[in-house]
Amino acid sequence: MHEKTKTQVTYEKLCEVIPGGVNSPIRSCRAVGQLPLIPERGIGDLVYDIDGNCFIDYCGSWGPLIHGHADPEILEAVQRKMMLGTTFGMTTAVEEQLARAIITLVPSVEKIRFVSSGTEATMSAARLARGFTGKSIIVKFTGHFHGHNDIFLIKAGSGVTGLNATSTSAGIPDEILRHTACLPFNDLNQTRAYLQAHRDSIAAVILEPVACNMGVVPTQPALMKMLREETEKMGALLIFDEVITGFRLGLRGAQGIYAEKPDLTCFGKIIGGGFPAAAFGGRREIMDHLAPIGKVYQSGTLSGNPVAMEAGLTALKKLERRGFYEELEAKANIITEPVREWLNAHEQIPVGLQQVGSLFTLFFGRRSVQSMEEGQSLDLEGFARFFRYLFSHGVYAPPLQYEAWFVSMAHEEKNLCKTRDLILQYLNSMV
Repeated sequence: MHEKTKTQVTYEKLCEVIPGGVNSPIRSCRAVGQLPLIPERGIGDLVYDIDGNCFIDYCGSWGPLIHGHADPEILEAVQRKMMLGTTFGMTTAVEEQLARAIITLVPSVEKIRFVSSGTEATMSAARLARGFTGKSIIVKFTGHFHGHNDIFLIKAGSGVTGLNATSTSAGIPDEILRHTACLPFNDLNQTRAYLQAHRDSIAAVILEPVACNMGVVPTQPALMKMLREETEKMGALLIFDEVITGFRLGLRGAQGIYAEKPDLTCFGKIIGGGFPAAAFGGRREIMDHLAPIGKVYQSGTLSGNPVAMEAGLTALKKLERRGFYEELEAKANIITEPVREWLNAHEQIPVGLQQVGSLFTLFFGRRSVQSMEEGQSLDLEGFARFFRYLFSHGVYAPPLQYEAWFVSMAHEEKNLCKTRDLILQYLNSMV
């Protein structure tokens, strides 16, 4: 009988005191049929688990670590800040510095408020939209994940897929869901028809401009153009959830890709530099409806935490280096270009690759995915086998088919090449 690994023992202990042994469901790795990775330390593009195994990491804490694990500049800045105090529950000067940095980089944002998580950011943006417009309905799209607030857990993507037939969680009253409309993504005609039929009740339309929680699926340009036109006509707000894409796809996020600009934007991940931080911001006239100068209430004890703000400010400064994003995408292309060439030469193999910048997803069971309805036909067990193959060879991909892979500036060429070769070997085994 084999002695249990530290991972097995630790996970069993975790399950005794934490539901499922995790504090966020995807971490359990149940979708790929194995024990979760329990890290001990991370450096650059590598994660070491508590058994001493090393993995090339493409999860990157689900997006924040654009500079890799334990970036020396961020660590130095955070250590200096921590020596002055870790939290005050008061406003601090570094909040203004990070706020001004974001406002300078993202033209659609004139004022911003910090919170502690992406869920708080989207929840607060929706409340603000309702308070500003005096209307009640929030429109979202199937497969777009905007955090675990009640109003958004209806046909959401990512780790909530398949949990419940109506909402994607038990415990949400139907009365709450009546104020959320969920439309099929990238369906121009059906979306326009709904907006025009309910123009007097819609407070806002929210979307991930590049969806990342159903795999990487961009908004079709015609849909984005229509959303901007129709929301302006009806006096509703257009909200971009850029919790993942913000500062990942460029210094203006997805707003550097699309011509249309939102009224409100939600940020997270990268703006915390590896610490819990998020934000929502937009036009001055809208943001000034927030308390204490307006009637829309929002608060948080750790909102604008000085350590997280310092980490985020340092992370953003590093992004402004000339050529940063071109180099980051080139790193991703070391993997994706050869894989795309292979797929083009093997059209009979039901695998697709979709990429925007340094984000990409390999889809098993389909050549392409443009909506969550199409995503329902993916081969989840096929992806699970692929995940386990990579894992067994020291590569950690996001442990769910409906997720984006994250390449960081810390990824070394030799590790990117190793990953590319493993993917191609696996694909060749499918022929």
